[in-house]
This record gives sequence, C-alpha cells and structure tokens, in this order.
Amino acid sequence: MAKAKSLHLTWRHLVLAATGFVLLVLVLSSAFSYITVRHAADIRLPFLQDLLRATNAADDERRTEFLRDNLNAMAVKLGQMQAQLIRIDSLGERLANLSGLKPEQRPQVGDGRGGPLVRPTPLSAADLQSALDELAKGVELRGDTLSLVESQLLDERVRKSMLPTTLPVAMQWNASGYGWRIDPFTGERALHEGVDFPAQIGTPVVAAASGVVSDVEDHPEYGKLIEIDHGNGLSTRYAHNSKVLVKVGELVRRGQKISEVGNTGRTTGPHLHFEVRQNGVALNPNRFLQEAQASARLARR
Repeated sequence: MAKAKSLHLTWRHLVLAATGFVLLVLVLSSAFSYITVRHAADIRLPFLQDLLRATNAADDERRTEFLRDNLNAMAVKLGQMQAQLIRIDSLGERLANLSGLKPEQRPQVGDGRGGPLVRPTPLSAADLQSALDELAKGVELRGDTLSLVESQLLDERVRKSMLPTTLPVAMQWNASGYGWRIDPFTGERALHEGVDFPAQIGTPVVAAASGVVSDVEDHPEYGKLIEIDHGNGLSTRYAHNSKVLVKVGELVRRGQKISEVGNTGRTTGPHLHFEVRQNGVALNPNRFLQEAQASARLARR
C-alpha cells in the first residue's frame, strides 16, 4: 500500500477473539457428535459403527452390573427376612401351645423349611419376584395364626377376669362352712350356701372378679348385701358389710374395694359371708378361693 496503517489491539479484542474461537469449537464438536452418533447407522462408516457399538456395549455392561448388584443385595435381604420368618414361626408355635389353640385350628404355614436364600447362580428378577410372592403369602398366613392366638389369649384373659379367683378378704376362710351345718340360732340342721371370713369391722372387702354390681340392699338376713354379676349366669355375694362403697350398675374391677367387713344382718359376730352362684344356684366357693390362694402365694414369691 502507498501508505502504512497501524492497528491497535486492546484486551477487549482479545476476549472477543477467544470467545469466538471457543464457540466455533463447540459448534463443530456438536455437529460432529450429532452426525457420527445419530446417523452412524445411515452413514455406515466402519470406524463410526465400531465406536457406536463400543459405546453401547459399555453402557449395557454398566446397566447390567448395576442391576446384578441390586438383585444380589435384595436376595441377601430376602434371605434375612426368611430367617426372621422362621423365628416368628417358632414363637407363634409356642404362643399357640400356651393359648390352647388346637392344631386343626391353626392355618397351615408349610413344613418349616427356610433359612437364608443361597443359590449357585445369581438370582434373576423373575426368581426374586417369585420368592417375594411366596414370602408375602407366608407372612399373611402367619399373621392369621398370630391373630387367632391373640384372640384366644384375650378370650382366656377375659374369662379369667370374670371368674371369682381373688380372695375377697386377705385372710383365711372357713373352708368347711359351705354345706349342711347346725344353725347357730336355731340349733337345727340348715344349709349354709357360702363361706365365712372372720375379720374385724372395717376390714376391706374387694371384688373377687370383674363384673357389674347387680344388687345393693339391706337384707334382713344378709345385712348390707352386695351382689356382682360376672356374666354367663355367674355371680358373687358379699354379706354382713358395715359400709358399702359401690352402687347398682357400677362396673367393678377384680381386686377393687367394694365394702368393709361388718356385723349387720343375721350374724353372731363380725365377718364376711361370701357366696358364688351359677344361675341363682349356690356353688361351693372353695374351689375358686383355693385357686385365688395359690395365685396369692405365687405373687408373694
């Protein structure tokens, strides 16, 4: 040129040039990747197809390895659950025996085989699903067994709570008092329908079993009388009380204080007259009280 010119480059020109170069590289790389990966099958270039197959094979291997690791971990967990299920079987069998549940009343849960799941080859997804289904079925059956045991134990607990097997007064009773005897007032042979607990006036009297108070009255012979209905026609009577602490219709618990020993009614001295009746017919209270006494001895040990 006839005349020289000077170009002045600042840092801004350098930044713009570098940015343009980077953008050009990214565009070319993206275009190359799109063409080689998306259209490798159409282009049918050997090196591109080899590259695509290698990439897919590596991805497949990673997915397969991930799936295998997860299946193995789930198989180990399944084995642990099966071992726990065997322990539940053993516990359920002991509880069923304690509850008195008959073998024919228990759901069949198999022949007792089990243990950790150990296989010579890796567990497939289908095998794992089948094992899980079998385990779920076993859990459901065992749940039925334990529900029956729970129901049986609850029924037994309720039944025992309704039986008069707690001493109404914490002392010895006249075990020979039930039955025919010489009446202390008339001197004639008469039927004594209960047993007597000699005690001082004011001694606490408790309910021999849970139930509902069906009668509270001042009886000419029983004195201050309490009668408790325990269901199924079974009831207990507490006579000659000095003080009554419950009312008709009240729900009382086993061992709850209901009155105090007294000397009311037809009596020669302070004591509690205790009766057990079934559909209004007097039963011998001794068989119930002896069980109550044995239970009290065990509790003190």
